[in-house]
Amino acid sequence: MIRILLAGAGKIGGTIAAMLHESGDWDLKVIDAHERALREIAAGGIETEALDITDAAERRRVIDGATVVISALPYDLNGPLAESAKDAGAHYFDLTEDVESMRHVKALAPNARSAIMPQCSLAPGFISIVANDLARRFDSVHSIQMRVGALPQFPANALMYNLTWSTVGLINEYCNPCEVIADGRRMEVRALDDYETFSLDVITYEAFNTSGGLGTLCETFDGRVTHLDYKTVRYPGHRDLARLLARELRLCERRDMFKDVLEHAVPMTTQDVVLIFVSVTGERDGQLMQESFARKIYPAEIGGAPRSAIQVTTAAGMCAVVDLVCAGKLPQQGFVRQEEVRLEDFLANRYGRWYEAEIPSVGEFSAPAS
Repeated sequence: MIRILLAGAGKIGGTIAAMLHESGDWDLKVIDAHERALREIAAGGIETEALDITDAAERRRVIDGATVVISALPYDLNGPLAESAKDAGAHYFDLTEDVESMRHVKALAPNARSAIMPQCSLAPGFISIVANDLARRFDSVHSIQMRVGALPQFPANALMYNLTWSTVGLINEYCNPCEVIADGRRMEVRALDDYETFSLDVITYEAFNTSGGLGTLCETFDGRVTHLDYKTVRYPGHRDLARLLARELRLCERRDMFKDVLEHAVPMTTQDVVLIFVSVTGERDGQLMQESFARKIYPAEIGGAPRSAIQVTTAAGMCAVVDLVCAGKLPQQGFVRQEEVRLEDFLANRYGRWYEAEIPSVGEFSAPAS
């Protein structure tokens, strides 16, 4: 069996562990600094160990003998873990949406003996796989638009939102610069700008710039497209209140306070839905054409426990690419981009199958509305 070391026993790490363990094909060990976080995972028959991941000697010890290292840790711990995995010759994977963390990990890849593959999540991650697959169907591409939202099924507050994943990650999305390609030029724009509305499956949503969702797509498509962007999807009314908090109350300058405010006032939910919408426009056989991809994914039971939709999609994104690398269907050395994964291989994968809930073709994408 292939030995996998999974660092991080939080909600996402626990779901990854359950998904991998359920298949019975991996020699899996989960590590975390907090024994309490490991108890539920250990109760499922998975090997665990509590240790300080910031201790270099401890990292080297637990990585020794592993073929794969997965980080489900906070993004600021990814760099040291990736360095230790590279030194040990183990394939490395993480979930980060943080751009600087990704760049640090990418810089380790040129002389690596193993695959270095960050951003194996939903967005970044699966969204890049879809966008690249649609783009491959055209002779030339004009625009790529990606829209993703992890939304409460039953919103019941003024924000029309519940926390469904990392609060720190959400704040980074709302506060950090966003990469786009606009009018053929690669640039950075402000989060929470470029507001638009669209309807999908007969429901109206809003969308706006957020940071980190594109992964390496701007680099991949630089010089090849006129327009490329990624926006987060919310229910109408959320963006204006988020911008009030982030900009007018200047909580982007006091992120610890921003986190405290959100976690004190906005409840978590596991009754969520993940919405994915990608639209590509380009030329094919001399005609201007458009192709789209849409999914809605709901909570599910994995490993005998209920999992939220964002847990399902994030874990499936990770497990599928790990499986594909270990099966030899992706490069075995150096930096591996999400867009190198073929969509057909992903959706045919035993873990990628969680993304198969297609939306009926009844939606439409509106022109941007200010």
